[in-house]
Amino acid sequence: MATPPPSFQKVEYDTVYLRGGWDLSTPTLEMYPGVLRDVENFDVSSVAGGGYTRIEGYERYDGRSSPSAALFTLLQFASLTNTPTVGQTLTGFVSGATGVIAVITANYFVVTAVTGTFGYELVKVGATPIATLTLLTSTLTPLQTAQYRNAAADYYRSLITSVPGTGPVRGVVSYITGSTDTVYAFRDNSGGTFVDLYKSTTGGWTQVPFFREVSFTLNAAGTAPADGEIVTRGANTATIKRVMLQTGTWAAGATGRLIITTPAPGEFAAGVGTFSVGTATVNITGASTAITMAVGGKFEFDIGNFRSQASTIRVYGCDGVNRGFEFDGTTLAPITTGTVTDNPTHVRIHKLHLFFAFGSSVIHSVPGEPFQWTNAAATSTEIGCGDVVTNFLNQPGTTTTAALGITTRSNTLMLYGTGSSSWNLVGFNLGIGGIAYTGQLLNESYWMDSAGIFDMRTTQNFGNFKSSTQTAGISDYIILQRSKTIWAMTNRTKNQYRVLFSDASLLSLTVINGKFAGVTKGLYADAMYCGWSSYAYTKDERLFCGANSSGMVYQMDKGTSFDGENIRAFIVLNWNSIKSPRLKKRFRRASIEMQSASYVGLSFGYSLNYGNPETHQDTPTVYDTGLLVAPFWDSFLWDAFVWDGVTLAPENVRVQGSAQNVQYTISSTTDYIASYTLNSVITHYSKRRGLR
Repeated sequence: MATPPPSFQKVEYDTVYLRGGWDLSTPTLEMYPGVLRDVENFDVSSVAGGGYTRIEGYERYDGRSSPSAALFTLLQFASLTNTPTVGQTLTGFVSGATGVIAVITANYFVVTAVTGTFGYELVKVGATPIATLTLLTSTLTPLQTAQYRNAAADYYRSLITSVPGTGPVRGVVSYITGSTDTVYAFRDNSGGTFVDLYKSTTGGWTQVPFFREVSFTLNAAGTAPADGEIVTRGANTATIKRVMLQTGTWAAGATGRLIITTPAPGEFAAGVGTFSVGTATVNITGASTAITMAVGGKFEFDIGNFRSQASTIRVYGCDGVNRGFEFDGTTLAPITTGTVTDNPTHVRIHKLHLFFAFGSSVIHSVPGEPFQWTNAAATSTEIGCGDVVTNFLNQPGTTTTAALGITTRSNTLMLYGTGSSSWNLVGFNLGIGGIAYTGQLLNESYWMDSAGIFDMRTTQNFGNFKSSTQTAGISDYIILQRSKTIWAMTNRTKNQYRVLFSDASLLSLTVINGKFAGVTKGLYADAMYCGWSSYAYTKDERLFCGANSSGMVYQMDKGTSFDGENIRAFIVLNWNSIKSPRLKKRFRRASIEMQSASYVGLSFGYSLNYGNPETHQDTPTVYDTGLLVAPFWDSFLWDAFVWDGVTLAPENVRVQGSAQNVQYTISSTTDYIASYTLNSVITHYSKRRGLR
């Protein structure tokens, strides 16, 4: 029977749900057509129904108003008396209202940071008259709304500064004191001689001063001094910021250190010291010394409470160069463990012990006492791990059953027990190690090794095999990137584990209902050096990264741009033969289902027949059968469409040509489009003859 003319061919529909993530190695015909052959700056969505979500942006942070929270107002005029420039401040001649100009058009200003209420009045810049405001009649398109909101964000962005100093941001942590949620950042000073600490405020970064420390031994038993008391030695006094009891008790044998303000009117000398409230007396061992931190480290933190009150929740940290420390938002108190080289690389609180890693050893404090590492009543413990420790991994469980996972460069270990008398270190999986600073807890522990991303479940089930990684399908990419790994973090709201690399790229793994949903990759505009994620006082999750070179602290998953730069994002789907790889089809169009709360402008491209140049296409498609790469953008047949954030109907795009299969690419590149999700693609086609 002859093939009917095209106009009489039956139109059929093939629906592909976009799910599965990125896969480089599975053969085309074995792989679902909704899986990705290449991707940049999309995540596997964790919401019901799946899809691929364009990642959110990030924006600089120092405690001032968030750029993405910026609002704008339109001020319409009939004509300009004088032409102002963007960034200047308009002032109402009568009302006194002010606003910063973000955009100038032919008949209205877009202003932000408005104070007061403008009337139909003359506005000026300084003393220069600009225009007389009139009744607002202009209306905005969704595109203009997105662009003007972004222009307003640019102004607020310009006010936010980097952490003072030089080099990378070496550590960033957010910490709640009372109802205040503050971000703290460590960075080398401008001379590169010491590390300074800064905190975020409504006026930007403010330095947190380091105090002084002095050692003591017990002179006469009595009641203990407390933080905030005055210590007196001779004619000189200082305020105690932290009492650090290291051995003994205040009844007998107490030794330790006091973190104090600068003694006045002069420095302490060795001798008896007394307290303003505590009745014990101590022997001050000599002059106090300034607390300083040497450069060259990378900070890691844990937050916990060794007491019973909310006010005693503290930050514990280390950087591999200096002593570990406790920090309460005001006072940084270095912790002396007694090791020969006291510079721990990793820190974790586990079962009321403070754990530090030193090379291939793990040591911990006396239970409940983070300052005490040797004590007659209870002792600390050193645990040898056989290789350099790279991560601590808290495991879910009760106070008696939860274990502490430990990765070294070559093995994964598990520490069972509740204290020194019952610790039991077990080789959980020998041969699977971990790259430093990649251990994170999501639904379970995740970390990255040279073979890829692992979790406890797959490691336990499959052992030391490539199949035990969650990233077996992108092993070529892992090989290229593993030496560049610098940090990992989680977004629990999105059920995502992310690995950051020194070339500004990232790998994002999504978990849905405890099951692996897929992995994708991205590329930031800035290379990061460190990160932190936690919940704010408002219970919202907040993620921060410290930049490698600019000194900026960025709030992640925030805004529509990479700190003002475009977000270049695309997905390249697997080739779709519509379950009949040897049958030729006539492709007619495609319908794309997506979700967004605001305007989205996208580009859509397609390639036919594996990009074969013998198939009619604008230009040949480059397709590397080794490490697959995205086809060159000019090798596609392109269409474009917009999403206004209102309609729920799928968008129709042009697809024309006859071939055995088709591959779709969807992309966007702007600094004003908010995150959006692509859910499915429906291909309209007609069957033709089989291939000869």
